[in-house]
Formats: sequence, structure tokens, C-alpha cells
Amino acid sequence: MDLRIRLAQIDTTLGNLDANLEAHVQEVRAAAEAGAGMVVFPELSLTGYFLKDQVPEVALRADSPLLLPLVELSRSITIAVGLIERSADGRLFNSMVVFEAGVLAHVHRKVHLVSYGLFEESRDLAAGESFAVFESKHGRLGFLVCEDMWHIDGAYLYFLDGVDALIVPSASPARGVSTSESGFESMRAWVSLQDAYALLFRTWIVYVGRVGWEDGVAFAGKSRVIDPFGREAGSLGLLEPGRLDARLTSAALERSRAATPLRRDERPLLFARELAARVGFPLPARDGEQDRA
Repeated sequence: MDLRIRLAQIDTTLGNLDANLEAHVQEVRAAAEAGAGMVVFPELSLTGYFLKDQVPEVALRADSPLLLPLVELSRSITIAVGLIERSADGRLFNSMVVFEAGVLAHVHRKVHLVSYGLFEESRDLAAGESFAVFESKHGRLGFLVCEDMWHIDGAYLYFLDGVDALIVPSASPARGVSTSESGFESMRAWVSLQDAYALLFRTWIVYVGRVGWEDGVAFAGKSRVIDPFGREAGSLGLLEPGRLDARLTSAALERSRAATPLRRDERPLLFARELAARVGFPLPARDGEQDRA
């Protein structure tokens, strides 16, 4: 992997698909002209977040004709956008849709919906059911949409799959005053989580946060890239739109994983047995079983 990636920290007009699509097209063109190989937008970047009764009105099939401008632009740059996706069976999902080489290449449906505090995603949305690796031309990528990162299962499965980067689009509100440089307590927690995942899973972390206001709530932004050693490779500020360019390389992954070979020493079959026992489906141990898969 040698990927020049752009993080598009944008505002979104709630429920206005046409205006948001045009803004995306402009951002994609700017990223391509700057030499980026991939551009990533925040969670629900095409629709807005606090949609309430607008959810079914703005929902799109992943292959909707409305998205054709992005499909065409993806011939020269990989594009990851967030939207309310309508599946073939009529269910609605909070999804990241990826276009690459002129085709719909990947869809990640948010697995862990948020229904506490300010959030009520499960009122209208179905939960995704898998963490599938995206085999991009740029490398092996794993998507975690916002709350997905606050549950260890997705990141751990991607770790077992050896992904090159975790891509984390988010629409996180700015909450709580913090004395740290992160400015908000909510972002202090996000920064700690991102750094920890980079260290634990020895991978690139790409966090793309949105900005702007909806329903009296401010979105924090603070997009970041963290290298596989847990060091910040670039970041944007709070609350304001911005663009962050970074370079993700396999060389950094190889150095990090050679220095601390956590995947080599992981024991996933042991973990699977212990987990199965706790959820009531015990797996028998086998003689001579090798539990380093």
C-alpha cells in the first residue's frame, strides 16, 4: 500500500441530497486534482444526521442513478460517502458506500446503532450484520462507522484479517469542555480510542469527522490520521470545515508489526472457545489443535 488519502471534513445540509451531492462532487474533483488516490467523507455526509421523519425520504439504493456523478468520478479516485441506504428488501441502513474504478465497490452498514443520549438510530434503521474487508486497489481496508469503533468486535475481526487501515467516518457531537488540546471531552475520548486502536492492532487509523450544526447540536470535526505506531500523522481542527491529506504506506505497517508482532502471537481459537462458552455455545477443544490461526 502507498495511498495518498484525503479526509473531507465537511458540513452537510440536512435532508438536501442535491445540494450535498454537488458539494461532494466539488470536493472529489479538488481531491483528484491534488493527487489523492482516495477521498473519505464523514458519516451520513450525503443526507445529514438528525433526520427524524426525513429518514425514508432521503434513503437511496447504493446503485441509485442519483449517485452516477460519483460513480464516474471514481474512475480516477476512490470515493467513500455516507448515506441512508435502502436495501433490496426495503430496510434502511446507515451506510458507507464506496465507488472505485467506475463501479460500486463496497458497502459497509453500521453494525452498532446508537440509541442513547441524543441518539435514536434504531427507531428507523436496521443494524448491519458484518465487518467485511474492502479489497481496494489501494490495500485491505476495514470500515467502522462511528459507534462501531466503540465496540471491540469489528476492529478485532479486521485485525485478524490483517487490514492495512481502519477507516472511521463519524458524526460525533461536540460535548463537554475539556482542558486538553482536544477542546471537548467527547473528542478527548475519541483521540484516546484512536491512538489505542493504532497501537493494539498495529494499523493505520483514518478518522473523518463532520462539522456544522443540526437541531442545536454542533459536530466536532477533529479528523485525524494515526500511524501504526500510535503517532499522529496529521489532524484538522474543531468545528470548521477542512481538508487533510496524508500518505499511508505498507512500509510503516511492516516496521510496526516487526517491532511488536501482536498478530503473530494472537490466539483467536482460544478466544473463540472462551467467547462461545460465555454465550452458551461451547466449542470442544481438539487434541493437538493449533490456536494461532
